[in-house]
Amino acid sequence: MSALIDNPFSVFVCSLAALWFAARLGTLLRKRFGAVVDEAREDLGIVRSAALTLLALIIGFTFSMALGRYDQRKNCEEAEANAIGTEYLRAELLPAADAGRVQALLRDYLDHRILFYEVRDPQRIRQISAGTTQLQAQLWAAILAPAAAQPTPIVGLAVSGMNDVFNAQGYTQAAWWNRIPLAAWALLGTIAVCCSLLLGYGARSSAAEGRMHVVLPFVLAVAFALIADIEAPHAGVILVEPHNLIAAKAALGGH
Repeated sequence: MSALIDNPFSVFVCSLAALWFAARLGTLLRKRFGAVVDEAREDLGIVRSAALTLLALIIGFTFSMALGRYDQRKNCEEAEANAIGTEYLRAELLPAADAGRVQALLRDYLDHRILFYEVRDPQRIRQISAGTTQLQAQLWAAILAPAAAQPTPIVGLAVSGMNDVFNAQGYTQAAWWNRIPLAAWALLGTIAVCCSLLLGYGARSSAAEGRMHVVLPFVLAVAFALIADIEAPHAGVILVEPHNLIAAKAALGGH
């Protein structure tokens, strides 16, 4: 199921098909067991309204969760850009040879971080993550030698800045893994299916059946796809663009 919600288009297609089938099943059940009598229609209306209200609340809460995670990823991208830019300047506190090596590695590291945000292919993302880990090891080795040779407070600033760079990347990775729980998706889908079933079962005419079978499933499928699009880090249309990292790269190039 996790692979399904990573693709907003698949979420839309599967949701539309499942909800349309549920509405159609409700109609078939009504034809099989008979239409709702007038005495029970009011009770059915109350249950249907309550289910739709609950569905609207769950969709609202889920959308809020997805939007919060999107904002978190944007904030982490900004923090990474600031940490890399600060450490690039602090590297000048090191001896000239060590400073040049650290700054060269930081430029390569910055390129990898930009690619992490721009690439969508899962295999390529794993390669970029592996390269990022290797660069982190090289950066730490490059700054550890001058820090051991000259354990001064000034050199300590460069070491502290490197820790900030690594921590910022860790926070970004944690934000990428912080997804809407599958149980929340399952609950959302179950309530939506029940609502479509109730609407199909309580339709009064064939014309109403046609609208119930199309309009509500389509609207709900669009809402589900939008939530999946915002919530998926590397899929869909709404993505976190590395504007701050690109700006940092331009600034480092000028520097």
